[in-house]
Amino acid sequence: MSTAEGRPPRRPSLDPASGTIRNCVRTALTQVGDPHPNVIVAVSGGADSMALLHACAFLHRRGELHAHAVTVDHGLQPSSAEVAHRVVATAESWGVSAEVATVTVDAGDEGLEAAARDARYSALETARTAHSADWVLTAHTRSDQAETVLLGLMRGSGTRSLAGMALQAGRVIRPLLDVDRASTVASCRAQNIEVWNDPMNVDDSFARVRARSLLESLEADLGQPITANLARTAELCRADADCLDELAEPSAAAVRGRTEVPLSEVADLEDALASRVLREWLISLDVPAQSFGAARISELLALIRDPGSQGRAHTRLSLPGDTEVIITGQVLRFRREAKAD
Repeated sequence: MSTAEGRPPRRPSLDPASGTIRNCVRTALTQVGDPHPNVIVAVSGGADSMALLHACAFLHRRGELHAHAVTVDHGLQPSSAEVAHRVVATAESWGVSAEVATVTVDAGDEGLEAAARDARYSALETARTAHSADWVLTAHTRSDQAETVLLGLMRGSGTRSLAGMALQAGRVIRPLLDVDRASTVASCRAQNIEVWNDPMNVDDSFARVRARSLLESLEADLGQPITANLARTAELCRADADCLDELAEPSAAAVRGRTEVPLSEVADLEDALASRVLREWLISLDVPAQSFGAARISELLALIRDPGSQGRAHTRLSLPGDTEVIITGQVLRFRREAKAD
């Protein structure tokens, strides 16, 4: 495509938002010690991921990284296949190879959002392995971080949940956690980037959508930067949670995989450490983490602390999947098939 004078069309000049996003990608990769990586860019077609893809495409052309875009088609919207192929075409027009990963989402007991997330990350990891990539980059923003913290508060979760999302989790990097959603939208507008607005993002049957709406209302009504403050809260909680996790790790390592644990190995720990050890213990015995929350761990810890429970023949706490924990004398026992006796 050319102008009437035969010259190629002039590209938009670099706007502040796009410049910030490029620098955030550079900084994130430097922080994980990989300034020239091979990356998979996860792209949904929304403003956040298209702004990330645009930044990565620029860095790809400059040789600062090698990018391959992957858009996951969950099949949850009538137009999802069309959107996915449009994303691929856009990426390729920017000089980045791209592909569509089609997945099947079975909501099951965990719910549609969680099932879609699991299927998406599985597809992205498969692509990362297939392309021998170092990292998967996702476009989670500071706005997403604030929503995550708010959801954790609503559930009454502990410090780890309130810590929100980390810059790096395994082979996943989230370079835009210091960028708010308004910036990604501004970048796309300034660069004339077509974006897709997922109808699920305005469907208030989903808790995250309701949390987003609540945040917007709170900021408007209170006149306070609540999104930024919740993101800051996540940083503070993450530092505390990382410290406590490190302190709890020796005790957690000692109980992982054991179906019988002396009470003394848990009872003598401070609550903040004991709760972490108990959680790690149950997870190591294949009790799904999403099946028990902080309240159930607190209940188990209270039984361990209760001298009366140790004097009875046994005290039980039922767990998901027809499993249970039994306190008998001075021993904590895990049983996979709960029985009535």
